[in-house]
Amino acid sequence: MDASPPPSPPPDVASRRVSALRTKTVEQSMRDTEEPQHALRKSLSALDLTVFGVGVIIGTGIFVLTGTVAKNNAGPAVALAFVASGVVCGLAALCYAEFASTVPVAGSAYTFAYASLGELPAWIIGWDLVLELALGCAVVAVGWSGYIRSLMDNIGWHMPDGLAGTSDAEGFGFDLLAFLLVLLLTTVLVVGVKLSARITAVVVAIKVCVVLLVIVAGLFFINSANYSPFFPEAVPASGAESGLNAPLIQLMFGYEPTTYGVQGIFTAASVVFFAFIGFDIVATAAEETRHPQRDVPRGILGSLAICTVLYVAVSIVVTGMQKYTKLSVDAPLADAFKATGHPWFAGVISFGAAVGLTTVCMILLLGQSRVFFAMSRDGLLPRAFSQVHPRLRTPYRSTVLLGVIVAVIAGFTSISELAGLVNIGTLFAFIVVAVGVIILRNTRPDLHRSFRTPWVPWLPIASVCASLWLMLNLPAETWLRFGIWMVAGFVIYFVYGRRHSRLSTRARPQPTSPGP
Repeated sequence: MDASPPPSPPPDVASRRVSALRTKTVEQSMRDTEEPQHALRKSLSALDLTVFGVGVIIGTGIFVLTGTVAKNNAGPAVALAFVASGVVCGLAALCYAEFASTVPVAGSAYTFAYASLGELPAWIIGWDLVLELALGCAVVAVGWSGYIRSLMDNIGWHMPDGLAGTSDAEGFGFDLLAFLLVLLLTTVLVVGVKLSARITAVVVAIKVCVVLLVIVAGLFFINSANYSPFFPEAVPASGAESGLNAPLIQLMFGYEPTTYGVQGIFTAASVVFFAFIGFDIVATAAEETRHPQRDVPRGILGSLAICTVLYVAVSIVVTGMQKYTKLSVDAPLADAFKATGHPWFAGVISFGAAVGLTTVCMILLLGQSRVFFAMSRDGLLPRAFSQVHPRLRTPYRSTVLLGVIVAVIAGFTSISELAGLVNIGTLFAFIVVAVGVIILRNTRPDLHRSFRTPWVPWLPIASVCASLWLMLNLPAETWLRFGIWMVAGFVIYFVYGRRHSRLSTRARPQPTSPGP
């Protein structure tokens, strides 16, 4: 009797037996994009991607957060807070650029995690991205609605209170303008991503011109006395930051947060990070790019560099125009020009903000639908949502489904409590991508990488540490809500995704016909 052990299964089959950590090879990811019923149209260039990146990054952050963090956290040193957030995003962008050039497939961090960390981590990051992009789009749509209502009020048109959205002052309501905006942009995305790129290019041009107007015109109204002191003396933070509203790091280590000073800069950085969210959306469009290995890294790094320079310049100008203690927290750019006796500029800025926020909503919807599409194509969500339109070659089912859901959320939701969830979701994705770069360098050193992240593993490790530091500065309540969403994701994966995954069905033995 032969006592030799049975032959070992092939490596790919053996790895699938540990189903939650099975990985989807880069080669298989690329083959899946070639299936006719799931193939997206390749029509984007490096310029399109850069415009997308600038279009989604320049939004609520630069028009609102500049005044908030200058007045409440950092003073004139808010410029350094933007630099700190830009550095964190820059470290993550270098990691995203390597992955996007190596695995040019829709899904961004979800696809990258599937190729390096395994199916369960990929599901969790995809679930996280769906939350991040849905809430981010809803928040921006509500902000856009507020700007439009303000402009309507200036010409004597007023929305009924019941259709002006939910607020602390008015109570429950429905935001009709935000709802209609999301539905309109959903229609544009169904028609085609190239049309979206053309509309975005026009709107981004308007938005960048407004930002440059703020910088150039504001230079003539700077009073150097407003920069003194550049680093306001640190004082204990207000009592409002207690309990679940306190930063998690305070609850973990008994750390007492301060306003202003050096720590105020880092606190401000965790807030203005919201202003940088969006460059990672460029990676979700990799599959629709004509030359993704070359153009996606250019789009990611180019858009982030442009926006960081603009943010720092605007923050320096605004804090020079008006004393940081007097800055408005609602419309700091516009109100700074009013304070210097130039209300005409304020009207132009409000118009630019309203127009510019439309592209932010559209590109967040684009990114969300592509992540959902990629998860559906892999079987972790119902496969029906990965069907593309036979003529338009867009994932119309997932786009329409998510567009309607986000429109409803925007219609019934106020923005005050959702921005933190967007931040923590994005930072979590940054950590996963950085870890994935290190792992894939070790497990697949043979892969062709058109762009290589420098100084691996040290730069990705620095990216993880920097992202985690900003996460720890977010309120404990945000962590609690994020944890609840993640638990729901685990349940859905083990109930549905694990059994319906394409990797699972490929590895499952096929029934054989009985013999005669």
